Parts: sequence; C-alpha cells; structure tokens
Amino acid sequence: MAKDSGKGGFVEKVVKIKRCAAVVKGGRRFSFAAMVVIGDGKSKVGWGYGKANEVPPSVQKAVKQAERKMLEVPIVEGSIPHKVIGTFGAGRVVMLPAHPGTGIIAGASVRAVCEAAGIHDVLTKSFGSTNPVVLVKATLNALEQLRTKEEIQRLRGVAV
Repeated sequence: MAKDSGKGGFVEKVVKIKRCAAVVKGGRRFSFAAMVVIGDGKSKVGWGYGKANEVPPSVQKAVKQAERKMLEVPIVEGSIPHKVIGTFGAGRVVMLPAHPGTGIIAGASVRAVCEAAGIHDVLTKSFGSTNPVVLVKATLNALEQLRTKEEIQRLRGVAV
C-alpha cells in the first residue's frame, strides 16, 4: 500500500477505500472514497479524503488534499518527545515514547500516520471508535500537541 510518489519524495499510504452505492433507475451506481496519509519520512505528515466514481481518481484527489494539509511533527531520536493523548469524535489515541529498537506498536491506521511521519519507535493504544478516518484524525491531533524541550523552555521562559 505504501508507495513513493515522485512529487517531492512523499510516501503515500492508502488507509481506507470505501465503496458507496446509490440506487438509481437502471440499478446501482457506485462511487468510491479514499483516505490517504502522506509524509516525507522526516517529520512532515498530512492526510486527505477524496471521493470519485473510480478508485484511482479518488486516491489522486486525496493525495492532492493531503499535500495541502501538511503538519510538522517534532521527532526526538526516532520517537516522540513525550506522552500525548489525541481525540477526534469518539476516537482517542494514546501515544507514548519508546526506546530505540521497539518499533511502531500500533494498529493499521495509527501505524500509517507514524510511518509517514518518520516515527520509528512508539507505543500506541486506541480507545473508542475503530473507524480508520476517526483514528487518523485523532492521531494527527495527538501529533499536533507535541512540543520539544526547547519549545517548552522558550514558552515558559525557564530552563527545564
């Protein structure tokens, strides 16, 4: 599922493809919705959601949207700087820093975001919703909350 798109060296991962059927006079008309996570593997990550009548155009739309919604994630020694809890709707994702060599301990949706962002060692647990779209958004909410030691020192005006 992960592939390197030539544009900007981004790695794109298709998290979920949903098929929707509309019943019309002649039968059923199908459309597709794709949830895609892209990242450069060096701390930038974004997500997109695209809908179209075929799968490839929906993925292309999602990638285009993801490129516009990029987020910078602070990474310390291949892991996250501190424990963080991200929420979106009924979904909640807890992320903990891990020692080098631990790997990404996560479900498919959260793993896709972590791999795209370039996080190599992290422990995660998701609670509530199991919907991949909600889990991706909760994971990105958690990553938005991350701060480095230097940022905290600057914001508080004290040495930590």
